[in-house]
Amino acid sequence: MPYYRAVGQYPAKRHVAFSLDDGTPCFEEFIGEEGFSSTGSLLYHRHVPSALVGSRDWDLGDQTLVPNTPLLPRHFRVPDAFDDVRRADAVRGRRLVLGNADVRISYVAAEVDSPLYSNGVGDEIVFVESGAAVLESIFGRIEVRQGDNVVIPRVTIHRWLPVDVDTLGPLRLLCVEASGHVTPPDKHRSRYGQFLEGSPMTERDFRVPQGPLLADEAIAGEDTDVYVKHRAPGTPSGLHGSVVTYDHHPFDVVGWDGQLYPYAFNYRDFAPVVGAYLQPPPTYQVFSGSGFVVCNFVPRPLEFGPDAIKVPYYHSNVDSDEVMFYFAGETAARKGSGIRTGSISLHPAAYTHGPRRQAYLDSPGLSEPNEMAFMVDTFAPLAVGEAGRATDDPSYPWSWSDKPHAGGRQ
Repeated sequence: MPYYRAVGQYPAKRHVAFSLDDGTPCFEEFIGEEGFSSTGSLLYHRHVPSALVGSRDWDLGDQTLVPNTPLLPRHFRVPDAFDDVRRADAVRGRRLVLGNADVRISYVAAEVDSPLYSNGVGDEIVFVESGAAVLESIFGRIEVRQGDNVVIPRVTIHRWLPVDVDTLGPLRLLCVEASGHVTPPDKHRSRYGQFLEGSPMTERDFRVPQGPLLADEAIAGEDTDVYVKHRAPGTPSGLHGSVVTYDHHPFDVVGWDGQLYPYAFNYRDFAPVVGAYLQPPPTYQVFSGSGFVVCNFVPRPLEFGPDAIKVPYYHSNVDSDEVMFYFAGETAARKGSGIRTGSISLHPAAYTHGPRRQAYLDSPGLSEPNEMAFMVDTFAPLAVGEAGRATDDPSYPWSWSDKPHAGGRQ
């Protein structure tokens, strides 16, 4: 994150002995990126943060990926794969839709609290399609709601607690798991990290942890399980799951300071660029990762130039696979294609895509914006995971043409 925060109790200088007023000693932990050469935070624990008493395997489920061959645009109706969410949680209930070496995209619908979890592979961007929750972590609590992009740094121990399920329904999340780190785009920030004047997002738009969070279990010093996803060279997916057991609860932090912590950004707080003619997708970029970018397409005043096209024009993804998550139903460009709330589309590189013919012709007369979606563009080809294979819409590739398709689909 581009700004410093200090929360709770901590010593005046780094790397010195520190005790609470009652004499309880605290133990300093550094969480830092790129070794000791980039963003980080220092946390002060009541217990030794590395004190393990056990470890066992955790089955991550089917993590296989198959290539998108023969080359086709795809539509995944992923909510169809989550009929019973009464016992699902936001960590162990995830199912893989798409992935490559840089990023893995999963979906989950959950109604119960997750266990403590840490992603040791990379940062996560979790988009809240619907529902609400509290994200609890070693840094504190963040209340999250529909439309939030929740960024969780690598190795942050946290859990998801759905709220008001009877009223709001299940917590439905699109989980973008990076292999590295995630930041707001450099183009929106100064060389010192501050958001620029004219940026479509600013520090005021980010909701940060409230805390510190000192759990009752932490004071008692009870053994506590943490589910960890980590790299495992030699396994088919290169990933493995483990459940590590600490001799204490990790939510024992009395204070911390630094510039690395979870945060939430809601698409409603993004200020889109508006012009006489359609702006390209990069103007909607909200995050960058190694090998991918994330955009939020949000409501906006429509283009006002004479005969302006108001849906995305036809374009070839020369360098990128494009993933669209339709959290507000079909867009004007895809009207009649079968897209609905919760749909995920894949438009791969080397394929020209855009609106359906009539949507393009009708677009100059549009008066109401209808292009809301969460987008991931990757710079390496995406393969299809088990949830994608299970929910693939066989009619979607032919939805641009009025002619019967010629078959040849696998």
